[in-house]
Amino acid sequence: MKNIILKNGLLGGLIVSIIMISMTSYMKYNPQYEPSSFMGFISIFVANIFVVLGIKQHRESNLGIISYGKAFQTGLLISLITSTIYVGVWLIIYYNFFPDFMDRYGEMVLKNAKPDELAKKTIDIQQMKEWYKSPIMIIILTYIEIYPIGILVSLIAAFRLRKKAN
Repeated sequence: MKNIILKNGLLGGLIVSIIMISMTSYMKYNPQYEPSSFMGFISIFVANIFVVLGIKQHRESNLGIISYGKAFQTGLLISLITSTIYVGVWLIIYYNFFPDFMDRYGEMVLKNAKPDELAKKTIDIQQMKEWYKSPIMIIILTYIEIYPIGILVSLIAAFRLRKKAN
């Protein structure tokens, strides 16, 4: 079971990190273009395919039987590994290659904001910049981007893939 969890967590983390690195590089070197949020969400969902595959592999390694609890636990652990890799890669990117990310991101958001949203977006960006002064907050905010989706996928996949002994 540990091998299945580790392998699928690493693969999910690798997929989501490669796409994040690509999108961040694009944003850094093409500041006039806004990276696609849609692409970011798609990468997170693609990474979570490994949650489903991991639960299925765990079930198959257990003679086709897996309880909801074990399936959910497997999914959560795979999601946690994937999310931790994502957070770690983001911290490396942010602190070593893109320390002005929040300034650039803020400019992009405010530039694309509708006039009636500008005041609220300005407040939101100022709050994010304040949060980004703390490494702990960066870690928490980055986990919030990815881990809740992993939890949701784990819940659904565990329900769909559970199988009791006959």
